[in-house]
Amino acid sequence: MGRQRDRKPPGESEGGPAPGIHTIDTGTCELVPDRFNPNGWVLHVNGVPSSHIDLTDPARLDFEYMRWISSLTTAQWPVTQRLRVLHLGGGACSLARSFAATFPDARQVVVELDGKLATLVREWFDLPRAPLLRIRVGEARAVTESLSDNSRDLIIRDVFAGSRTPRPLTTFEFVQHAKRVMDAAGVYVVNCGDSPDLAMARREAATIATAFTNTVIIADPAMLKGRRYGNVIIAGSDAPLGEEPGLARELLGGGVLAHLWHGEQVTRFISGAPVLHDQST
Repeated sequence: MGRQRDRKPPGESEGGPAPGIHTIDTGTCELVPDRFNPNGWVLHVNGVPSSHIDLTDPARLDFEYMRWISSLTTAQWPVTQRLRVLHLGGGACSLARSFAATFPDARQVVVELDGKLATLVREWFDLPRAPLLRIRVGEARAVTESLSDNSRDLIIRDVFAGSRTPRPLTTFEFVQHAKRVMDAAGVYVVNCGDSPDLAMARREAATIATAFTNTVIIADPAMLKGRRYGNVIIAGSDAPLGEEPGLARELLGGGVLAHLWHGEQVTRFISGAPVLHDQST
């Protein structure tokens, strides 16, 4: 499926969105019209909101954490970069579709465990074709471990089973596999869903900080103060990261403002948090 090289005319989808509940390999998905946007659709996977697509504006990202990842990426590379991106976790490929509009020369692979979901998403939405965007059906760790050294600039992990990321995708050993796959200036980004105690976010940040020279954290203030369940974006790189002056201002200017932490702020956040390992509890 992901190896097709034909291109659809701009704006033309294969089957068009099909609202309702659909059976997929891992359960069910539901495609729901966006009540506030006549061109928008929300994809729920096993009852959990997974993706939002605007049919007329591929660059639009309604999920705030995806905007934060996009802002970090555009601060790190010029839009003319032939960015090599690996997305672990697909859903409706919202972020990959947005990157294709922002970085027109990017080459992206989306790894999606659910083959039926991947087929439906191709049918419903105007996704770029290979080699611009390929969908590879498989388990995220197994696929990452199979990839060549230095073959990606950016890896984004956005994989959930329910409200949590599967443990094998959070460990230091897995981060080392991701680091091997990236080039020396590569950036590894994870979306960590956590509860107000932030225990998992601290452990994930400690794990990434152990593997990379530089680590940054992006989240809204309420999340960082432990007031609610939500998303924490954690990124690591051996290259300078998050230093573009406009990035912090951009994150503060979104619909949900976010703080950018680095350096001593990250050090304080991870203090005492144990690194995650394949064999640890």
